[in-house]
Amino acid sequence: MRTLVVGTRQSKLALTQTDWVVERLQELEPGLEIKRKKIVTKGDRILNVTLSKVGGKGLFVKEIEQAMLDGEIDFAVHSMKDMPSEMPPGLMIGAVPVRENPTDALLSRDKKRLDELSGGAVVGTSSLRRQAQILAYRPDLKVKPVRGNLDTRIRKMKEGQFDAILLATAGLKRMKWQQEVTQELPAEIMLPAVGQGALAIQCREDDEELLNLLSKLNHEETARAVRAERAFLNAFQGGCHLPLAAYAEIRYNEVHLTGLVAHPDGKTVIKQSFIGKDAQAAGETLAKSLKEEGAAELLATVKEGLAR
Repeated sequence: MRTLVVGTRQSKLALTQTDWVVERLQELEPGLEIKRKKIVTKGDRILNVTLSKVGGKGLFVKEIEQAMLDGEIDFAVHSMKDMPSEMPPGLMIGAVPVRENPTDALLSRDKKRLDELSGGAVVGTSSLRRQAQILAYRPDLKVKPVRGNLDTRIRKMKEGQFDAILLATAGLKRMKWQQEVTQELPAEIMLPAVGQGALAIQCREDDEELLNLLSKLNHEETARAVRAERAFLNAFQGGCHLPLAAYAEIRYNEVHLTGLVAHPDGKTVIKQSFIGKDAQAAGETLAKSLKEEGAAELLATVKEGLAR
């Protein structure tokens, strides 16, 4: 097979995830040469503003997708939760490898669990989804924005800027930093982001040789669960910066999907579950049900507030 070029963000986590995929592909195709091209995205450049204020979709993928369309790279490894619900024409997700732990993790300076944090404790997160759910569970806490790579956020907490921070468990596990985790938060308290814990390997639709190789890395159960979550996201035309969550599990060949839309202050949370056979239909049906409870109007209010 030809020499391939993979595009990746420059963070330690992005490089670690890309290296994992490269190693799996080279196991499948011994002697395969893959070069790495680091690309800076808009989300990486703007660090002094919360993601919700930056606005737009694909903050961490647009520049990488353009490099793929321009033929500078052949494929890219993304965190699935960074992927917009719609893809540029000509590109597709060629494989979804087996999912890592999808939960959110609480890291605290004094190793206090969520229920043990003092009233008024400052929790760092730039995710409106995490903010909404943490305040719904503990309205006595204070949430403040924190940006930067995983190591930057952990350092800020240890320096005393925050009593605790919220991060994806998957990233910490991939970095082998599990020892930093104080508590993995169950989905009942913190429903994960769409696609959290999963990777998306993206490539051009017409690259049949590469698609054939990537298909060997695809984990169908993970791909099916993520398909349901992304169908839910797409129904709201949402991006990863909105207070919207969905998590699906495949049990006895059925899709068990839970979805949530909330106000960032945590005072309004619309949450439902649905069980079905077809992943796409499950996401669309659950979104329709939440809209009937006012979820679309709630998101419109949130977007209006962010635009001010």
